[in-house]
Amino acid sequence: HGISAKSRARKLSAIKSFYKYLTTRTKQLQENPVADLEYPKLRKSLPKYLTMEQSAALLKSVSGQNEKRDYAILMLFLNCGIRRSELVGLNLTDVYEDRIRVNKERFVYFGSACRKAIDAYLPERNQKVLTDNRALFGSRDNNRISVTAVHRLVKKALLQAGLDSTQYSAHKLRHTAATMMLSGG
Repeated sequence: HGISAKSRARKLSAIKSFYKYLTTRTKQLQENPVADLEYPKLRKSLPKYLTMEQSAALLKSVSGQNEKRDYAILMLFLNCGIRRSELVGLNLTDVYEDRIRVNKERFVYFGSACRKAIDAYLPERNQKVLTDNRALFGSRDNNRISVTAVHRLVKKALLQAGLDSTQYSAHKLRHTAATMMLSGG
């Protein structure tokens, strides 16, 4: 009692690995007493994502000194479903008319609203001189924006939009993008 199915499955996996080691590697046991034990059934939950209304509220909540940058970042998350690390790694040369190049290997397309957000941010970005001047997004200390800074700005925007920042994150915004693509939004 009190231990979730996921925790029981993880503990059982460790026990099974240990007995497998004792029977196959060290030969200290002849038989594996836990070989036939079955893992508990794990419920697969649907990922959390923002509704269209919540996404709109999130975008409307963006304000402050880096408003255009933060808005463009949120638009990329909501439209492209990229990871925080992928966003941090974006360079100016990775932005094309209707898509971005992520990790030098794949292209992700975006809509006109996302393009407008990037276009609104670029004049501001082009005025900054960063230590890595290739970076699309910079920080206030003129470095490439960090994963931690992106995490903080997403949390701040969620709170300003009245959304539970413990339930949503930059990663959840990826699920929102996937959901919008599947629903045709």
